[in-house]
Amino acid sequence: IYLMKNLTPEQEADIICSGSAEVVSRDELISKIKRSRDEKQPLRIKYGADPSAPDIHLGHAVCLYKLKELQDLGHKVIFLIGDFTGMIGDPSGLSKTRTPLSKEKIELNAKTYTEQVSKILDIEKAEVSYNSIWHADMNFEEVLRLCSKYTVARILERDDFAKRLKAESPIGIHELLYPLIQGYDSVMLKADIELGGTDQKFNFLLARDLQREYGQEPQVALMMPILVGTDGKDKMSKSLGNHIGIAEEPKEIFGKLMSIPDEVMESYYRLISRLPEEEIDSIFKDIESGKLNPRDAKMRLAHIITARFHSEEDAMSAEEEFKRVFSQGGLPDDIPEIEVKLKDGKVWLIGLIEREGLVSSRSEARRLLSQGAIYLNDRRVKESEEDISVKDGDILKVGKRKFAKLVIKD
Repeated sequence: IYLMKNLTPEQEADIICSGSAEVVSRDELISKIKRSRDEKQPLRIKYGADPSAPDIHLGHAVCLYKLKELQDLGHKVIFLIGDFTGMIGDPSGLSKTRTPLSKEKIELNAKTYTEQVSKILDIEKAEVSYNSIWHADMNFEEVLRLCSKYTVARILERDDFAKRLKAESPIGIHELLYPLIQGYDSVMLKADIELGGTDQKFNFLLARDLQREYGQEPQVALMMPILVGTDGKDKMSKSLGNHIGIAEEPKEIFGKLMSIPDEVMESYYRLISRLPEEEIDSIFKDIESGKLNPRDAKMRLAHIITARFHSEEDAMSAEEEFKRVFSQGGLPDDIPEIEVKLKDGKVWLIGLIEREGLVSSRSEARRLLSQGAIYLNDRRVKESEEDISVKDGDILKVGKRKFAKLVIKD
């Protein structure tokens, strides 16, 4: 834990800014630190997460680790659950409108958020808030008054919206309002610092403008690098399905980390491993020289992360199972059973694996089938075999990590 009395404001600012991608601005941050010390009041650090899915993932962890540093410096972390904004969906980085979520779905997703972030934050020292507390009670006059604080031209300067306009892709009015609603959260929370990914820059800067409009000192925008998802291309995102949830089973976390492309492994090490920079430098120097196999480096990363969110024992077990299943061609210890009802001795494979949750959709099932990624026992299922003959006890493998034992139902 950092002791503020042993740090100058400039040294504390260095700690806060370390590992960030951009800060607006460091001078303002130093000024806030000085005020915090003079008034003996901690800075208020805002971090928001929309519960668009039930998982807090490793992309969130990049910011959560920075939040923990700020907690250790003695500041007040505000974990804001966007149960109101989550119904709209943040348009940041999207090329099309999100499908709005129901209030019931949002509430269900939000239930586990506090428990999940407790794996990193000291939740007892944090302030947990929900933005529906103030947004849900705003009347239309108040909404119009908020809208008068900003112009359409400024909103459309946002890169995401500019691209969609050029592509003639529809933009909902509710999407234009999203940055205003998020910015108003900073006003209501009197945020001194807002923390998030670089994709949030527009929203953070808009919030600074709104705070000025409401007579507040603008927040410092502290932006962290974006963690790429398991596909190695897009940012880690629940909506894109390329995320690794910190509450997932140990073998899932381990297996997903082993599936990331080699070229993004270094960013994972630097953003979420928490190893010293010199040690990370040494690892990738050894990989470059040929002294270390990238697969072994990836296995170490998977072990570190799995142990952090579960236990050392869980990480060891997940590693042993991974080696047995994927390196030695074995089977997992615990294979779930699924009941299968046959028609003329066959089953419709696409419908079966979708129904049992082995894929997210029929289109994904067909994609995996066309890629030769579905196996019955040790035999690759052909694309033409949507209706397939099976028997009791057959082992179905879908993709790299999902297995099921078939139980024939009369």
